[in-house]
Amino acid sequence: MATKSEVLIALAGVDFKSLSTKELQSVYKEMLETGIHGMCFSPYLEGQGPGTIITEEQIRQRMEIIQPYTKWIRSFSCTEGNENIPRIAHAAGLKTLVGAWLGTDKRMNEKEIQNLIALAREGSVDIAAVGNEVMYRKDLSEEELLDYLYRVKHELPGIPVGYVDAYYEFAKRPRITEACDVLLANCYPFWEGCNLEYSLLYMKDMYNRAVRAGNGKKVIITETGWPDKGTPFGGSVPSYENAMKYFINANKWAAEDAIEMFYFSSFDEAWKTGAEGDVGAFWGIWDKAGSMKFF
Repeated sequence: MATKSEVLIALAGVDFKSLSTKELQSVYKEMLETGIHGMCFSPYLEGQGPGTIITEEQIRQRMEIIQPYTKWIRSFSCTEGNENIPRIAHAAGLKTLVGAWLGTDKRMNEKEIQNLIALAREGSVDIAAVGNEVMYRKDLSEEELLDYLYRVKHELPGIPVGYVDAYYEFAKRPRITEACDVLLANCYPFWEGCNLEYSLLYMKDMYNRAVRAGNGKKVIITETGWPDKGTPFGGSVPSYENAMKYFINANKWAAEDAIEMFYFSSFDEAWKTGAEGDVGAFWGIWDKAGSMKFF
């Protein structure tokens, strides 16, 4: 198996326009098999979604598929069985970015926060994420989110604590940025209608905007990706080839520039079509059954 540096050297002069689909698959396979920094972990099977209680066995089966290809796992919730994801990931030798899912239900928010703190105290959390896009969704006020952030920071000294949102929110909300030990930025050229040809330049700009807002704080890209099927969004066109090209470009840049990046997502998730349209089900590296899609 080639080393990461050998793969990057081989990719340096690649012209995607000249590659056949089979050649593109080969490049993709080589990049994935060298290993990437992180993956967003999708635990749900067909017919499941938020509200489903996830079993430990299901988590283990899915984790075994992706474990050889990544160093970190990102989870999104600390309830409904998702609290077992960081435990199982650590047992598999992976590091964890563990999220407490916050929304409009204060009772569930409290359970999420309590479980995140408990998981961290038992040693299962390497980075704690307090909320995901709650400012974007307007589920909480800024004051409410800040209360949760400072509470977790107080309870977990020594563990980096941050908040996940779209890259531009950190410039708009300096009090939240100040509260974070690390900025956890979602960067999606696709959802801003960017043509695949310019998507890497666009993502670099997204990342750098978060870096400038952070004034020296570390920025981690907590989500980025490209769907392989579905309806185009402006200039963004989902396709089998475009999904491979974006994966290669993004992970090549991240490796070269030492960017910590979590790729979205590990598996296709059919339940996501409601909020995101038909593309929502097709962001995975593996399909909903756990089979590799691209080679």
